[in-house]
Amino acid sequence: MRTVNPEVHAARRAEIVAAAAIEFAANGVEGTSTAAVCRRAGIGSGTLFHYFGTKQELFRAIFADDLPRITELSAAATAEADPDAGVQMITDHLIAEVADPLSPGLTSAALLQVNRDPQLAAVLTETDDLIRRALTALLRRSARKPGRSLPFRPAPTARWIQSVIDAAHLSESSNRRRTTSELRTIVGWLTGHHPL
Repeated sequence: MRTVNPEVHAARRAEIVAAAAIEFAANGVEGTSTAAVCRRAGIGSGTLFHYFGTKQELFRAIFADDLPRITELSAAATAEADPDAGVQMITDHLIAEVADPLSPGLTSAALLQVNRDPQLAAVLTETDDLIRRALTALLRRSARKPGRSLPFRPAPTARWIQSVIDAAHLSESSNRRRTTSELRTIVGWLTGHHPL
């Protein structure tokens, strides 16, 4: 029996997911063919279906593969001695994703698929919940700092941070750097650091 090198297997899988993300961002799930993904990844269809049984499973992997990173990030952020540093760790990660040129296309595709794919919906919900719980816990600690005043209670503040950043994924702005700068200003106000 041929043995599989786990590192090689994981690297090839990651290459396929990265290639698929480009195609899905440009064409959506319905408009993307498995043949296009294979061409971009430089593989045959047999290899693709060895890793992913369906096109929907492949699309879902783009978001599911981020869950371990979000789990690790949330744990590291909430372990920070300074809650402001923890909040910044999370918001820096979220805002950096907005700057990704694939972001608008992938977000649009996910919005179309989420009501058709309960497993995708579960992945996105779990991701949002992880981030919201971590932000809420950190903001509760931040709110206790002398002189700190949040515009809302910690839980609604966490929700607004997520909502504003999520909305920015669909922005048609040609200047993503300016968009991310403006997001940092809004987050700064929401976390009580400076006025708008």
